[in-house]
Amino acid sequence: MKPVVHDFPHRAATALADEQLQGALRQARGGFVDKRRKALEALPEYPQIRAAAADIRAHSLAHLDFYLERFAERAEACGTRVHWARDGAEARQIITDICREADARKVIKGKTMVGEEIDINGALEEANLEVLETDLGEYIIQLAKETPSHIIAPAVHKNRAQISSLFARAHEKLGYKEAVTGIAEIVGRAREVLRQGFLQADVGITGANFLVAETGSMVLVTNEGNGDLTSSLPDTHIVLTSIEKVVPTLDDATTLLRVLARSATGQPITSYTSFYTGPRRADDADGPSEMHVVLLDNGRSRMLGGDYAEMLRCIRCGACLNHCPVYGSLGGHAYGWVYPGPMGAVLSPLLLGLPEAAHLPNACTLNGHCAEVCPVGIPLPDMSRKLRQEEQAEGLGSRRDRALLKVWSYVARHPRLYHGLAGCAAPLLRWLCRSGMIHFVPGLGTLLAARACPAPEGHSFHRLWQKKSAERTS
Repeated sequence: MKPVVHDFPHRAATALADEQLQGALRQARGGFVDKRRKALEALPEYPQIRAAAADIRAHSLAHLDFYLERFAERAEACGTRVHWARDGAEARQIITDICREADARKVIKGKTMVGEEIDINGALEEANLEVLETDLGEYIIQLAKETPSHIIAPAVHKNRAQISSLFARAHEKLGYKEAVTGIAEIVGRAREVLRQGFLQADVGITGANFLVAETGSMVLVTNEGNGDLTSSLPDTHIVLTSIEKVVPTLDDATTLLRVLARSATGQPITSYTSFYTGPRRADDADGPSEMHVVLLDNGRSRMLGGDYAEMLRCIRCGACLNHCPVYGSLGGHAYGWVYPGPMGAVLSPLLLGLPEAAHLPNACTLNGHCAEVCPVGIPLPDMSRKLRQEEQAEGLGSRRDRALLKVWSYVARHPRLYHGLAGCAAPLLRWLCRSGMIHFVPGLGTLLAARACPAPEGHSFHRLWQKKSAERTS
């Protein structure tokens, strides 16, 4: 997917005006949040596990070179071929070469955000390979020729009627004449179509949630079983993942699994949690004869030891997206690249460059909910705020925005001027409101185009606080 994050304002306006999208987002909004809350209520020791998970990720990143070397050594000892890719171009070339060496014609894929990051599907299709997504959500958006809008639920922006219509058009040429409309029917139809893909594929590509340095294993969690079929039925299995996924031991991996599933889908553990350690052995009943792991850097090593190193702790649970009011209003496509929501607002500028993606941290409301729910304690609002500061320091914002911030900075540093202006603004805003809500303020048309703000009471907060304080002391 080619990044278009610079177009965020236009995409955001389009998303807010899309009634179908807004309906799909409203329907999905509560499900993830409620399931996570119930899962954590059933685990009273969650705060201790969360602290341990954050420590594991911090320790792994502080010694990343050591654990990556140990992982590579153990993995190769088990028969896995380890490949290192500095950027997306190298990773695409490595995977394409592996497919050519395997004389492959058909490739099946499990869901992998790193694969989306480097557009591996596009590279394989350019090499005349047939690529089939096997995760149901990814399969839906593949048919729609779209990109994921959520890191764990790629098709959350689609409703059932849209999916039914997609299936009817795509599957008619396969001999299916009747449309499917129920959830069970849609899943059943996808299973029938994908089954042939599993049986015919020459190469299977999956991601990995964690890499275990102790054993050279790769850990993958799914709820559909497609990951196991993708990794075991084709003769060649390729794991595409990024360098920060390594953890020291199996115990560390299981600790992280305890917070991952609960934060993502509200489950104690996913339906399928698989550990892959090398290709098929002589006495194994099945499995690939070749196994490869491609470790992608793509800018991550630049983040180590810097102000944003904690972003590499992310375990891709999606909790920050599910609790973010901005993502909940816009969906993922407005963000213009692979990683949406609070984690994308930080990660995308770091990987693509701040000039390309400065709109994203500015979209954050800094309400702090994402940091509260992050299972590994990433201070996402603090990072968004720092990115904004860097944007201003580098002069990347518009002249108008920079001028307004300078005016605000001056006013905020002069209390008498601030209180005087606030005292005038509160009655004015009260006068401008209609039905108790502010719909228009001169100069703020863009800000209020898609929202209405509650009108103030007619006095500034400072004036009301002084009044309440005087009442308490009288």
